[in-house]
Amino acid sequence: MRRYADLLDLLRTLEGRPYPAYKDLKGSWVGEGFVLRFVHVQGDPFATPSVLEVRYPKEALGPYRVYANEAGRVAAEDFLLRSLKARLKALPHVGGSGASGRVSVAVESPKVLKRAGAHLGEGLSLRFRVGLPAAGRRILGREAERLFRALGEALRGFLPELDRKALLAHVHQAEDHRAIQEALKARGLVAFVGEGSVLPRESGVSQAPLKGAIPFESPPSLRVAFRTPHRGEVFGMGLPEGLTLITGGGFHGKTTLLEALVHGVFPHVPGDGREWVVTRRGAQRVQSEDGRSVVGVDLRPFVHDLPLGQDTRFFTTEDASGSTSLAAGILEALEMGAEVLFLDEDTSATNLLVRDARMQALVRRETLTPLLDRVGDLKALGVSLVLVVGGVGDYLELADTVVLMEGYRPREATLEAREVARAHPTGRVFGEPRYPLRVVPRAPLPESFDPRRGRKERVKGRGLRELLFGEEVVDLSALDLFEEAQVRALGALFKRLQALSDGKTPLKALAERALSGVEDLFFLEEAPELAEVRPLELAAAVNRLRSLEVRQVSGEG
Repeated sequence: MRRYADLLDLLRTLEGRPYPAYKDLKGSWVGEGFVLRFVHVQGDPFATPSVLEVRYPKEALGPYRVYANEAGRVAAEDFLLRSLKARLKALPHVGGSGASGRVSVAVESPKVLKRAGAHLGEGLSLRFRVGLPAAGRRILGREAERLFRALGEALRGFLPELDRKALLAHVHQAEDHRAIQEALKARGLVAFVGEGSVLPRESGVSQAPLKGAIPFESPPSLRVAFRTPHRGEVFGMGLPEGLTLITGGGFHGKTTLLEALVHGVFPHVPGDGREWVVTRRGAQRVQSEDGRSVVGVDLRPFVHDLPLGQDTRFFTTEDASGSTSLAAGILEALEMGAEVLFLDEDTSATNLLVRDARMQALVRRETLTPLLDRVGDLKALGVSLVLVVGGVGDYLELADTVVLMEGYRPREATLEAREVARAHPTGRVFGEPRYPLRVVPRAPLPESFDPRRGRKERVKGRGLRELLFGEEVVDLSALDLFEEAQVRALGALFKRLQALSDGKTPLKALAERALSGVEDLFFLEEAPELAEVRPLELAAAVNRLRSLEVRQVSGEG
């Protein structure tokens, strides 16, 4: 391997040469306490910046191996990557064409996620991007030397100057989150919201906590405590299994609480405000999505007996309605083994949530079984439901827990809700659904996952809402994704699914198999912008592929 000082000399000699001469940088360069490797060298100043990897030897990592389990290791990697990002912000500005001088480290949110950009094994590897400087398509060698001289100094001092106290706090927070998460099911809870949490965000496009927000204060009747490995006893609100309603007037914090619960499946960094919001790992939000595609779902538990004898046992459409898409979303989540379903009345088709007494009396030939009539079936399957409601009072009769938000403060109103339900009967008849609530597993066919557009592969994330994959644009707007790196990971996983699918393996097993070696996948990929997703997100993305083809693998009915 060549010396880092030789890299600086080489960059200086490249001044004015054609941009492809940067290819001479490929390989490893030994600096003081680190090795810098050019993983990928861009071929053009306007192309995506080059991928670099800095490696530190295992003997330098003793003070930083402070984790006790896998959750702690992921948190340590997350912290190290964030710290590198903060350190590289101080590099000098370098001008030029295209992406010249642009340095980026792929961390976008306060979620603690497994990331392709960091790997703690025998040693430490961190990946990032650097735009190699040029004027037009001529190399700016002196500017490149200046940039990499400063980069070498930053990398040399990175570990010695690391804030170990902050690292400990980061790792301990993630390990405490995991401890609570693993204890929720045994306690009969679906989620926990710690005292003093700050749930609101700055805006709809920001994940930063809102300054001056009212700290969370749990209702006394729902207050629980968890013993954690590092913080000791932590108090907060425990949401029980079953049907939980979150209700209250407009703008009182209902959806804010639900959003925090949705985000609580992953740990958060200390100081985020939501770091003590912990949700069962198998929780998923579902909602209506007008116009989405649905492929091969047995919708009969919710949609059935259509006019002209249309059968819904293998329902396929490229343009689902609000109610049909919501029904499909629920059944797809159940197919993946979801333990908790989150719904918001505002984003759900009302006719699939409920059919009131008046509509029952008027409409006799109904083709929808509302979710209200499936609450008992969900409980029997061990699935809990957390529903934000402001106008659908029929659920009060069945609710196990009612949380009433008033001025951003929750209070339990379960007994009050039951008294209201008794005092104001709706006259609604709870019917016996014609079809049982069961899920028919589906096996995707390999041709569903073709990444080619013409003769070339096209796999590219476009923000949080779209994945360009082969010939199509996959709409991910209804998925709870927090970083574009997760969208890119879905694209890489789609390619793995093409190799794994055989038309016989159910989607649940297929998704789990694709993710079982995700660390290897991340490490083999050149791009550092890949971040963790769960089987639930992977399957939800698959279900929105318009190229999806499936076979039902059991259940004839």
